[in-house]
Amino acid sequence: MSPDCKILGIDPGTTVMGLGLLEVSQGKASLIAMSTINFKDCKTHYEKLAKIFKHVTEVIDAYKPQELAIEAPFFGKNVQSMLKLGRAQGVAIAVAISKGLKVTEYPPLKIKMAITGNGAASKEQVAGMLARFLNISEDRMNVKLDATDALAAAYCHYLQLGAPKSTKPYKSWKDFALKNSNRVF
Repeated sequence: MSPDCKILGIDPGTTVMGLGLLEVSQGKASLIAMSTINFKDCKTHYEKLAKIFKHVTEVIDAYKPQELAIEAPFFGKNVQSMLKLGRAQGVAIAVAISKGLKVTEYPPLKIKMAITGNGAASKEQVAGMLARFLNISEDRMNVKLDATDALAAAYCHYLQLGAPKSTKPYKSWKDFALKNSNRVF
């Protein structure tokens, strides 16, 4: 990640899709915008996909993010719902790729863990933590939870990009100790 960048987060959906945009400047993240796309007016799944394409394109063109963090679909019992959700996610990813964004997928559990420390956290808990982390006023947090879920994906990505990376692969603690004798006492 460059020191200054914009991260678009997306919580894919076929009823409501969430979008959240963060700006990272001097290592700190701040909220630019968050919103939802509602698909109640769409008569077919293909109309929903066209609406996703149009809105994601408009957001990327307007805000010029460099990275996309998107929530990976979770495995459910309804195969048709999973297929439709995968298509919605695929359209958003395809737009991002075509616009040159780096794309990273995060499972819902990882996003919740990164934000709250609890993979079983509720959407309300995630939204509350984001409000604290990003100093978002209560009136700005008065949005659908799909928008805060999208913002959570972007914030999770911000945290992951800042995480230290090991340059040496280790197979075990013993391997680490052998390769880092000057750090072990």
